[in-house]
Amino acid sequence: MRPAQDDLKRNQKSFNHLTPTDKCVMHCDPDMTEYTAPSRINWLNSAFLIGTPILAVSGIIAHWNIFGPPGILELLVFISLYFACGLSITVGYHRLFSHRSHKARWPLVLFYSIFGAGAFQNSVIEWSSDHRRHHKMTDSEGDPYSASKGFWYSHIGWILVNEEEHSNDFSNVKDLQESKILMWQHRNIFLIGAMSGIIVPTLIGLSFAGLAGAFGCFVWGGLVRVVFVHHGTFLINSAAHIWGTQPYSEENSSKDSFWLAFLTFGEGYHNFHHTFQADYRNGHKWYHVDPSKWWINSFKILGLNSNLKSTPKHSIEVAKLNMRFKKFATKLQDKNIELAPYETKLQNCRDKLRSCLYEIQRAKKEMKKTAESSRGAIKNKISDMKMSAKQIRQELSDLFTDMNENYKASFSSA
Repeated sequence: MRPAQDDLKRNQKSFNHLTPTDKCVMHCDPDMTEYTAPSRINWLNSAFLIGTPILAVSGIIAHWNIFGPPGILELLVFISLYFACGLSITVGYHRLFSHRSHKARWPLVLFYSIFGAGAFQNSVIEWSSDHRRHHKMTDSEGDPYSASKGFWYSHIGWILVNEEEHSNDFSNVKDLQESKILMWQHRNIFLIGAMSGIIVPTLIGLSFAGLAGAFGCFVWGGLVRVVFVHHGTFLINSAAHIWGTQPYSEENSSKDSFWLAFLTFGEGYHNFHHTFQADYRNGHKWYHVDPSKWWINSFKILGLNSNLKSTPKHSIEVAKLNMRFKKFATKLQDKNIELAPYETKLQNCRDKLRSCLYEIQRAKKEMKKTAESSRGAIKNKISDMKMSAKQIRQELSDLFTDMNENYKASFSSA
């Protein structure tokens, strides 16, 4: 059956870019009802992403040979722009604009727009559109940087090619297009990026240390910093979907990794993020290394951030509980051990624990609204519920111990 005429018209733009061979295949294959436009090299992106590391290394060698190792000025400019541009991506582009995990006032929106452009990862509009598509279609064909296509494709390869299917389709970021600041950035992305990411550090160096400072800050605050920020972001698209643990969900390939969190302003708790993507935190525990979370909280104190979304504790704990049970259940199924008794007990304990944790959270909110003199009864209620939660957790621990012992016993009886 040949493709319908209206299908050909709808895809005419992509069809015009096909090679003669591709066009022949499309017309001659009687079973072909639609086609997928072949990936073509994006020469601009390729030149930039391959050229910047080469220029950075060349610049380091040249600067070292001519002026010596980087001084305090170069290091300060590098660190300042590394944090400004890096946090503009992780906090601004990612958590604020892509996921709407909190609200920010216009000075922060402007800051993220200027220094996010200096990270040279495209505009907020385009970045967020790709990222929302990634979450909606994770690991599938519609995922712009699907880890199922391999480490190098998800790390950098997807940027080096033109995928025409969603090119200039920003229908999933209409909310962002209502912002005058973001649309200004989108229209002037290359100019803003060049100014904040290259020209400004060079001028700072020139102002404080002449030509030597200008060259040093261009190399370290511009080129080297761009490479570091680039590959920090790229590691989340690639490594965070390949290496690490999955304590919250196995629905997709996302993983948690402390080391990636350390290197990427807290973005490495990626399994948590994919499971609870609206949460402004990636590291939900107080001790989790998540500078992006600390930044958001700091500006909340200053009155520039508000409406911070966080996942209820009971939802997080139930997700971890389900994953732990799933891993034990898989082992027992492999040994043909009956799971029904364990599933029944898990359901009972899980429901009780969820209810208990929810009541604790509600009581804490109630206590904040209650006068100091009337808080005693609420505190006692919270204390009792915490004791109940402790007992339920012990029941769950006994359940998992029993499952593990049953699994071990299956080897001796085999």
